[in-house]
Amino acid sequence: MTYQRKTGESTADRKRRERGERAVERQLDYQEKKSAAMTGDPHMTALTIKARAQKIRTMLEEHKPIEPDSRVLEVGSGAHGLIFGFEEMLAVGIDPLAVEYKSLFPLWQNDATTVASIGEELPFDDAIFDVVLSDNVIDHAADPEKIVDELVRVLKPEGILYFSVNTHHPIYQPISSLHGFWNSAGIKFEIGPFADHTVHFTEKRVKEIFTRLPVDVLWNSPSFDRSALKGANTKGLEAKIKRIFPKNILFEIIAKKTSES
Repeated sequence: MTYQRKTGESTADRKRRERGERAVERQLDYQEKKSAAMTGDPHMTALTIKARAQKIRTMLEEHKPIEPDSRVLEVGSGAHGLIFGFEEMLAVGIDPLAVEYKSLFPLWQNDATTVASIGEELPFDDAIFDVVLSDNVIDHAADPEKIVDELVRVLKPEGILYFSVNTHHPIYQPISSLHGFWNSAGIKFEIGPFADHTVHFTEKRVKEIFTRLPVDVLWNSPSFDRSALKGANTKGLEAKIKRIFPKNILFEIIAKKTSES
């Protein structure tokens, strides 16, 4: 792909956008291969999506009931998003690859309305959704923190938010930045995890993002406990590195937008 500078865009913004666009390209390639190689009954995949969506819904309803007429939005609905398990409601999914996924996975993609757009610029007015979901996707985007701002912007006061993202040891973010630098300098050598993700969050950084927003965090998943790695298989260099520098630890937050917002 040839990237065109947008009017008024700084070099740093352009490079960040290019990384996000490249991550989307790689994601489409991955999902096209996944669709072509899909074996067995696709209805089982649809049931798996439904089961996880209902698990998350149950978690949310421990804090606030979700009415049948609730407006539910998932930002980054992807190929197998939670929104496809919320089909009994007004369910909307946002994803830059929404059109492509509709043809690749029609069985469940048709269970929600999907719109091709980026999370940094949601095509909705302020405060119109009762429930907003973002499930481990923002670290693929050009400006992840702006997406979180948008999640909260479109959420109604007293509305409820489910958010998750993989977190990592702090060592991975400098490596990610270096990877982005050499790619932007024209060195076409990609390391999968760093090409697919534009940022590697720490749990601390995620918490800091939510601290500045008009939300009350009702629950978050427990902090990662290194003792959980004891006895884990450490054969191979990659496994040993991950034991010293943990990565891909799912961190979840349930939050409610404040009524003063």
